[in-house]
Amino acid sequence: MEELHQSVLLAETMEWLAPRDGGIYVDGNLGLGGHSAKILEASAPHGRLLAFDWDAAAMAIAQERLAGFGDRVHFVRQNFAAVKDVLAELGIDKVNGLLLDLGLSSLQLDESGRGFTFKGSEPLDMRMDDRGERTAADLLNRADQDELADIFYYYGEERQARPIAASIVEARRKEPFVTTAQLVKVVEWAVPKRFHPKKIHVATKVFQALRIAVNRELENLAQILTDGADLLAPGGRFCVISFHSLEDRLVKRAFADNPKLQVLTRKPIIAGVDELAVNPRARSAKLRVAEMVRGEQ
Repeated sequence: MEELHQSVLLAETMEWLAPRDGGIYVDGNLGLGGHSAKILEASAPHGRLLAFDWDAAAMAIAQERLAGFGDRVHFVRQNFAAVKDVLAELGIDKVNGLLLDLGLSSLQLDESGRGFTFKGSEPLDMRMDDRGERTAADLLNRADQDELADIFYYYGEERQARPIAASIVEARRKEPFVTTAQLVKVVEWAVPKRFHPKKIHVATKVFQALRIAVNRELENLAQILTDGADLLAPGGRFCVISFHSLEDRLVKRAFADNPKLQVLTRKPIIAGVDELAVNPRARSAKLRVAEMVRGEQ
């Protein structure tokens, strides 16, 4: 299990979330259950957890991992944007803590075969939830050039968005996009060598942008950032681990602009050298925390 995925900022997240016996908590990104297991341990023997994830493969693994906690954990195969409605259906008015870990798991990157990585050649799917209708291939093959350029620029912060979009439209006239290898080849060709980044692969931002667009990640994040504060009991904490600047800016602004929340982390918490040594993927993780102002309802 630990070889598949190491939960980032685990100790720091538990310190700030501060689970306690009898509390009710939400893990909005269950993944393989690393954070959830620690929440359930810390809130024993009576704490409860609602674990959300829309990735069926990840949830199946996490359910097996957390089986020993019995009915203290309730699994919900939905995106965290639905948390408000789900809590209402369950008759839960307030929770004591809400955690979002917005990163992909190593299972999704390395084992899923759904095209989240540009290494090798995989189907251009990129759906977190296989019940979704639109794949990355659908988007690449059907969107017009301007829409593609906007996706790459706004969701990937890709400065070469327009030449990449133009090259994609030209390439799909010859054959439709099916695999990640096709997309990587076009991006490598479209971006002049002098503009290839030194620290990341030239296709990294394009893959990020497509994944965000396919899964409506920023819209879903904006939804829970709007709903989340109203779901917290006084003193309840809202913890978010983001992995790129688009997410981090949304979180920072939402926390600062909500009068019901007190920001507890003036600067985001980042991984220390010890964690980075064993889990390099934690290098871009940023944890921000806010607390429901006591006395607010």
